[in-house]
Amino acid sequence: MNKTASTSSDLYPIGQLPELGVVPKSMYAYPIRRDRYGSPSQAFQREVVPVPQPGPGEVLIKVMAAGINYNNVWAASGKPIDIVAKHMRESGLDYHIGGSDASGVIWAVGPGVKKWKPGQEVIVHCNQTCGECPECNGGNPMYCNEQQIWGYETNHGSFAQFALVQAQQLMPKPPQLTWEEAAGPTLVLATAYSMLFGHPPHTVRPGMNVLVWGGAGGLGVMAIQLVRLAGANPIAVISSDSKEDYVLRLGAIGAINRHKFDCWGEMPNPSDEKAFKDWMDRVKPFGKEIWKYTGHGNNVDIVFEHPGESTFPVSGFVCKPGGMVVICAGTSGYKLTTDARMMWMRRKRFQGSHFANAAEANAANKLLINGQISPCLSEVFQFDEIPLAHQLMSENRHKPGNMSILIDAPRPGLKSLDECYRG
Repeated sequence: MNKTASTSSDLYPIGQLPELGVVPKSMYAYPIRRDRYGSPSQAFQREVVPVPQPGPGEVLIKVMAAGINYNNVWAASGKPIDIVAKHMRESGLDYHIGGSDASGVIWAVGPGVKKWKPGQEVIVHCNQTCGECPECNGGNPMYCNEQQIWGYETNHGSFAQFALVQAQQLMPKPPQLTWEEAAGPTLVLATAYSMLFGHPPHTVRPGMNVLVWGGAGGLGVMAIQLVRLAGANPIAVISSDSKEDYVLRLGAIGAINRHKFDCWGEMPNPSDEKAFKDWMDRVKPFGKEIWKYTGHGNNVDIVFEHPGESTFPVSGFVCKPGGMVVICAGTSGYKLTTDARMMWMRRKRFQGSHFANAAEANAANKLLINGQISPCLSEVFQFDEIPLAHQLMSENRHKPGNMSILIDAPRPGLKSLDECYRG
C-alpha cells in the first residue's frame, strides 16, 4: 500500500492511509443507534460519519486496531444505560461509536497538547476525567465527578477510522507488539491491575491464593498473569474443561469447571433455615474443590469477581476471614446477595473497583512493554466483523483470551506506521 497524495479527500477506504496529518471530512465507522438496540449483530452497522475535531487537551488518533470488550455488548442492548440518549442530551449526536481499546497513530492535536506529537505510535487507556478537580490533581482521578469510560460512556471510540481522546489517555505502544496485539489488552489489563494492586492493604503478595472468575476470558487471563508475576497462586474458574490447559499454561495452579457445581444465583434468605442449609450443602463442594489447590481448610485471600449476581454469594463464602472480594462488573446481573454475617463477623472486605487511573494504567503498560505480560490475543477480525465479534462475546462463544479488530492496519502482523505504508 502506498502513501496517498497530500491533498485531502472527503473519505478514504478502510486500510488506505492519507499523508500523515491529513484529516478527511468523513470516515467509516460502526455506530449504534437507538432504533437498532438489541443483539450486537443488528445494533452495529457500517456508516459514514463526520471525523471529530480535537479541542483543547484532545488528540485525534488514526485507529490501526481496536479491542473488543463487554461494555459495548451492553451499549448494543441499550442497557443498563441508554447510551445514545445520553449522547443526545450532552452533544446532540444521535449515535454511539464504541470501542474502549485502541492502538494507532497520533494524527492531529488540539490546543494545549505539549507532550504528544503527530506520528507517535500509541495505545489508549479508557479513563476520561475533568483534569481540574482535587481528585484529578493529587487524589485518585477515578473519584472525579466527571469520570467516564471512553468509548462506552463517551462517544468517538475506536470502532472507526479516527478516534477522539484526551491527551492524558495516551500511552506508548509496546514496540514489539503488532497493532492487533497492542489493541486488545489495555482495558482488561489495567482493570485487573487496579483490582489486584489498587486497594491496599488487600494487594496481591507472594504466597497468596487468588480465585479468578472467568479465568479464560479477557479479564481472567490478565489476572492470572499478574497474580503469578506477584509470586501468588491463581486458581481459575472456567466454563469448560476444554479451557483448562489454556489457563494452566498461563500460570494458574488449578482450574475449576463451574458447570460441575449447582450453587449459582441468588442466595436464599438466611432466616429460612432449610433453604439456607440446602444452599450451603451445594456451596461446600465448590469450596472443597478450591482446597485441592490451597490445602484443606484454606480459603482464598482474594476473590477476583466480575460475573456478579450468579457468583457473588459463593465468592463471599470462599473468601477467607480478613480477605477481600473485589468486583468490577456484573455480567450475569447486578443484584448481589450475601449473608452480612460473613462480612462483619469474618471481617471480610467487599470492594468495588472500576477500571484504573492513569498511573495504574501506565504501570500495567510497562509490564507489556517489558514483555512480562502477554496480550493473549486469540482472534483477529476484519473491520466489517465488528458486529460478529460482539455477538460471539455476548453468547460466550469467543475463544479464550482477547479479541482485536483491524481498522486501518491493512493486514495482521504489522508493527509500525512505516510498515503500514509499505504494506
